[in-house]
Amino acid sequence: MSNEELFNKAKKFIPGGVNSPVRAFRAVGGQPFFTQKAYGCRLLTVEGQELIDYVCTWGPAILGHSPKVVLDAVTTAIHNGLSFGTPHPAEVQMAEILCQNVPSLEKVRLVNSGTEATMSCIRLARGFTNRPRILKFNGCYHGHVDSLLIKAGSGPLTLGQPDSGGIPHELASLTSSIPFNDISALRTYFEHYGSQTAAVILEPIPANAGLYLPTNDFLHELRSLCSSYNTILIFDEVMTGFRVHPGGAQALYQITPDLTALGKVIGGGLPVGAFGGRAEIMDRLAPDGDVYQAGTLSGNPITLAAGIAQLNELFKTNSWDYLESIGAQLEESLRPYIKNKPVTFHRIGSMFCLYFHPGPIHNLETARQANSQFYAHFFHSCLQQGVYLPPSQFETCFLSTAHDVDAIEKTSRIFVKALKETLGS
Repeated sequence: MSNEELFNKAKKFIPGGVNSPVRAFRAVGGQPFFTQKAYGCRLLTVEGQELIDYVCTWGPAILGHSPKVVLDAVTTAIHNGLSFGTPHPAEVQMAEILCQNVPSLEKVRLVNSGTEATMSCIRLARGFTNRPRILKFNGCYHGHVDSLLIKAGSGPLTLGQPDSGGIPHELASLTSSIPFNDISALRTYFEHYGSQTAAVILEPIPANAGLYLPTNDFLHELRSLCSSYNTILIFDEVMTGFRVHPGGAQALYQITPDLTALGKVIGGGLPVGAFGGRAEIMDRLAPDGDVYQAGTLSGNPITLAAGIAQLNELFKTNSWDYLESIGAQLEESLRPYIKNKPVTFHRIGSMFCLYFHPGPIHNLETARQANSQFYAHFFHSCLQQGVYLPPSQFETCFLSTAHDVDAIEKTSRIFVKALKETLGS
């Protein structure tokens, strides 16, 4: 069955024909392709096209697709059962790995998605502080949580819907959103609402409106203000956890939040989430405390087998050095061409983004000035030549250890050709 036939059939049974909005290609035009197989750094479509993949299942595939070490671990685990509904040893092993490597984690709880993790952090922060208000930042996306889908990035931006239907005004009014990297706005907010604010949540490296980085002192000032007002600081490291650094962005920038949300990489390609932080906060969770959170499949043994295998392999091979080297190779190959062009290239480790805007880009407001029509042209040119990028200007590209030198060199040639087609020589 062709891509078109599959998509037409999907639209009869699935809203929009997709199970996550950005997959619908609405931001770039055209129809999505359907994948029949993924291996290494490549996807194979149902129509037989092989693509070098820079979406990497939106981040989790840090070892590439179907790495043997993960497949072997999953195969072994399957024979012991798919789900237990009881505690099991892998839960303890995963919790220990997370707490030993992520600076903020003294205790951690496993869940099934990044959305569950951020939702639970918000509830826990409100329960711990007995305060109602939440502060977030424009363009930071924390999953489809009612309290957090306010001026979000990623899918809502792609679809031109910064907010969502179905969120009561009364609930939305308890969430404020201000520009990222704006210390003045941050101080003003705390002067007015600091004593009412349960938590501040952010992506320490925003990666749902493209990719931009925190400016000097922003995270330090945020940490200081949260401490002064006894407000819980939550880092959403669903994307950055174990990707930009073995200890996440918090280890990279040496800023310790009170709570952290994790996902993606720690599941080895299977659905996962986790949240944790200071023991005195985590101990407010049921069954010890009064903040309720539960999940039938939380700590699923198959997911944890995959995640533990992936994390162990990352540490065994010190994969972050290799990811930095190929990231630098790709960046250096593009720099000469994009110099003096209306293009901004951002990269940190194995995450990168190309904006069709001269920059600087340091928050959602400047990111939205990028030319999305140019990006759509660039995207389709790359896709036709065999490179798959996120189908939205407001997403981040990912590298994996399966991207070898040859794949990077081929990608560089395709990028340059696509850039020339988009911007002219």
